[in-house]
Amino acid sequence: MEQYETKETPSYFKHETAIVDQGSSIGHGSRVWHFVHVCAEAKIGKNVSLGQNVFVGNKVFIGNRVKIQNNVSVYDNVTLEDDVFCGPSMVFTNVYNPRSAIERKDDYRNTLVKKGATLGANCTIVCGVTIGEYAFVGAGAVVNKDVPDYALIVGVPGKQIAWMSEYGEKLDLPLEGRQETICKNTGQKYILEGKCLKKF
Repeated sequence: MEQYETKETPSYFKHETAIVDQGSSIGHGSRVWHFVHVCAEAKIGKNVSLGQNVFVGNKVFIGNRVKIQNNVSVYDNVTLEDDVFCGPSMVFTNVYNPRSAIERKDDYRNTLVKKGATLGANCTIVCGVTIGEYAFVGAGAVVNKDVPDYALIVGVPGKQIAWMSEYGEKLDLPLEGRQETICKNTGQKYILEGKCLKKF
């Protein structure tokens, strides 16, 4: 394992099998594991973990404390805010209607995953959507539309079935209405108003 000290990257660890293209930016305390490839224009924050066989494209921004598990490709036009978790072998896309014989690089759609969201193992995030703060996408789900903050999404296509706390536990709330509850693990208060959940 090698330690790097450069102007762009104060210090991070890179496994000897990983490829980090010149020009990329990787923050202090990050870890780049076996067979990872980080492209030249990628911007990666502090204390990020890139698991085995991860690919990070050029037009990608990854915030601080993000964990990307094995076999995930983060393609161009994907933004991951702080504290996002990407489970093993989950999938991002950036072209909605790909054809091998037709060039569609100008048609890439932006995908935004907001702070604290969890993307479960083997789920698929269809390009052009926004995943809300602290949302939780279950293993194997297919997300093809925007996901509200704190929503728990499962199934194909993805459907909201509950609300999740920032701690990562299901909250005792209906999907809509006006109600409040307390997270049993942290004591944080959550208030549901209509179809919008907020923490207080």
